[in-house]
Amino acid sequence: MTEARRGDTATRGRSDERESPATLRADVVGSLLRPRALLEARERRVRGECSERELRLVEDRAVAEAVAMQERCGLPVVTDGELRRTSFQSALVEAVEGFGEAGLPAYLWGWWRDEEGEHRVERPPTMGAVGNLRRRRAFAVPEFEDLRRRTTQVPKVTLPSPTLFEDFWDPGRSREAYPTLEAFLQDVTRILCEEAAALERAGARYLQLDAPHYTVWLDAHWRGLYQRAGWTLSRFLSLAVELDNAVMAAAPGVTWGFHLCRGNQGGRWLVEGGYEVLAKMVFPRIRAHRLLLEYDDPRSGSFEPLRETPDGTTVVLGLVSTKRPEPERRDALVARLREAARILPMDRLALSPQCGFSPSVAGGPLTPEQQEGKLRLVATVAREVWG
Repeated sequence: MTEARRGDTATRGRSDERESPATLRADVVGSLLRPRALLEARERRVRGECSERELRLVEDRAVAEAVAMQERCGLPVVTDGELRRTSFQSALVEAVEGFGEAGLPAYLWGWWRDEEGEHRVERPPTMGAVGNLRRRRAFAVPEFEDLRRRTTQVPKVTLPSPTLFEDFWDPGRSREAYPTLEAFLQDVTRILCEEAAALERAGARYLQLDAPHYTVWLDAHWRGLYQRAGWTLSRFLSLAVELDNAVMAAAPGVTWGFHLCRGNQGGRWLVEGGYEVLAKMVFPRIRAHRLLLEYDDPRSGSFEPLRETPDGTTVVLGLVSTKRPEPERRDALVARLREAARILPMDRLALSPQCGFSPSVAGGPLTPEQQEGKLRLVATVAREVWG
């Protein structure tokens, strides 16, 4: 793997003072809890009680506080918490014509589970692309440029995987613009490629693709839905990996992370099961430098699938839960890292939370203090293990 492929190209600003993204041992997945003041400002904006400029000022303050908190924890990489987004995937939809109606319910539907059972959220009946997609403006570039000005650490911005938008193709509403789902997803990929290339030109060195939908194939219910629609595991994963690789190829000079989890909304999850089904078909083929994998509880299975990780790829183990408020023990995290090191050398491992703390404005089960404690723990254990 060349140095340019690993994201060590020169960038603007203070980037030369920062650690190479490829070697980061502590990481953060993306979203952070939205402060109450920000949620209230969003509600006032919907009611027409505050201007767009007033909302932006509240967002600015929230982002500044989020960056300061991550730096205070000792993290070498920071995000803006995705605080300017409705959901981790919503920024694209809001910046592109053609998606039709897509409010918060479009990002929350599904069969969610927790310790008490299943919680079903219905798919919005009006959901579906209604015209050809046209990128009206950049969506992640302004987030990156603002974040870079605020931190001395490595700034990371997340992008959604193209096939995450499969639900926005509806046979009844979308066929006039896009005869097939594949045609629609190719256009989504085009837009994400444009954004990724623009991020690299702006100086980004670390980008992340979020692909939580890959793991729905671990669940019999979701697998059945795909199969009834004519999809096989091989067909879906071949398309998904091809499109994700196209986005990463559009910004070849940055370090790419690739995040897999089992769903996360308010502490609930969608599926459970180990990575065995995906590892052979995804890990060797995805052109990411860092695989960020959920591993915070037994639902994620064993570390055995890490054997499929190709040479030169770092695995960021998501051992710290964003679903449970109880703090993990330092010695238990170190033991888990050493267990994983029996499969993959320690110098190819890193540590992070298992997912974002608040993938949408719907929030999460932790308090801000618990969130900060978990991020501090990630940074502390990383220093203890790797120095």
